[in-house]
Amino acid sequence: MDDRSAVRGGVGDPGDPGDPGEVVSPSIDDPIIRGASAGLGGRLGRHVAPGMSWWTPLRVLIAMVIASSFLMYAQKLPCRNQNWNGFQYSHACYNDVYPLYFGEGLADGKVPYLDTHLDSSGKPTNVEYPVLIGGAMFVGEKVVNAFATSDKAQRFVDVTWFMLMVAAVITVIATALTNRRRIWDAAMVAAAPSLILAGLINWDLLAVALTSLAMLAWARKRVVLSGVLFGLAIATKFYPLLLFVPLFMLCIRGRQLPAFFKMLGGAAVAWAVVDVPIWIAAPKGFMTFYSFNKARTPDWGSIWYAFERMFNHSFTTSQVNIYEAALTIIALLGVAAITFGAARRPRLPQVFFLSLAFFLVVNKVYSPQYVLWLLPLFVLARPRWRAFLVWQFAEILYFLAIWLYLLDQSRPGKGLEWQPYLVSLWGRDIAVLAMCVLVIIDILRPHGDVVRAGGVDDPAGGVLDGAPDIFEKSDRYEEPVGAFS
Repeated sequence: MDDRSAVRGGVGDPGDPGDPGEVVSPSIDDPIIRGASAGLGGRLGRHVAPGMSWWTPLRVLIAMVIASSFLMYAQKLPCRNQNWNGFQYSHACYNDVYPLYFGEGLADGKVPYLDTHLDSSGKPTNVEYPVLIGGAMFVGEKVVNAFATSDKAQRFVDVTWFMLMVAAVITVIATALTNRRRIWDAAMVAAAPSLILAGLINWDLLAVALTSLAMLAWARKRVVLSGVLFGLAIATKFYPLLLFVPLFMLCIRGRQLPAFFKMLGGAAVAWAVVDVPIWIAAPKGFMTFYSFNKARTPDWGSIWYAFERMFNHSFTTSQVNIYEAALTIIALLGVAAITFGAARRPRLPQVFFLSLAFFLVVNKVYSPQYVLWLLPLFVLARPRWRAFLVWQFAEILYFLAIWLYLLDQSRPGKGLEWQPYLVSLWGRDIAVLAMCVLVIIDILRPHGDVVRAGGVDDPAGGVLDGAPDIFEKSDRYEEPVGAFS
């Protein structure tokens, strides 16, 4: 089915959330969009013929995310050519791409993992990222050397931006197709302020795109392909590994453990094919990522850094590692209690979002670009614009506050002191936890889950969609599933 036929869907009002075969129109389904549409002629009407224009929903979404990607580039443009010296903070255009071109030895032709380079203190070191990000750096450097004779650092930023724009487009397409009936929900990803502000800080979008593709493959019941994509995502950023825990829980409840282990096998093979050769060829360089993260102290953006400033107490690396691991286990046990205790099996994006959001809140590192990890998961878990915009507003405030705070660290009195910065940090975390509460409410009261309107089970669930539920008790929820109940 192409996206035109998907839009035409079933019968009745376009976007009627009571019809499981029809694509949902946000101007009908979402109060915020319905209100905003009043100035543009009102909600979608009964006699409209969706899919008859060249501008199908998927093409509109692609155009939106490309526009956002150009804004993403423009937002970082001031830091592409300047001698930073605090400029990157005062203009909120800091990114890791430009300095790491020099800091990771790429400017000197060093090969990630295989060649060491000197850090700022003159100590030999290597790339501090997983293998596929190092590979993306290597490819970017080779492209620059092939086509540029001057301003190579700036060209490296340009090439990296293009890679990340492609990743953003893939993320939006995968999010849209994971739940075709609610294809327009992907507009939240395509137009997200956090995508524009944080997309070019680091290479995280590569992992987000691979994770989104893995979820799409799982939704299409391509479990081995899903595992391969998850394995590649883990070889890019380690966070997708955490998603295996809630997926395992769902597969227990849905009696789909064979599918889970097939996926796990595909992930292990894909990760090994990418990582093991580097591990063998350059074990010290390969282990830099793991040793670097183990030795990290509480970083800006984490609750541990906030506690250190609030109580004038420094955590040792071992302490914070133990506390973070303990709280992560507690959080996952909480997700397990919800997963197994809910009257109806939760949807896959719901438990994915909860697990990752709780992990980020208790993690010792919560960089501004980590919001990208949550973005497609939240859109699939709870596609409601009001809550989404509240969360994004908190992320915008934190984005501005962190750079002004770092400006004050380098130029005292010129930026934001730590007290207002901590207010923005706690505001961001509270907003994320509030989104978790809303998702939990939808899990415990499935009749209020808009994704399940019209009798839908779990569009992203793949083999879990409509599968047996060993813990379901129909008498524990009485209201019918519906968007407006």
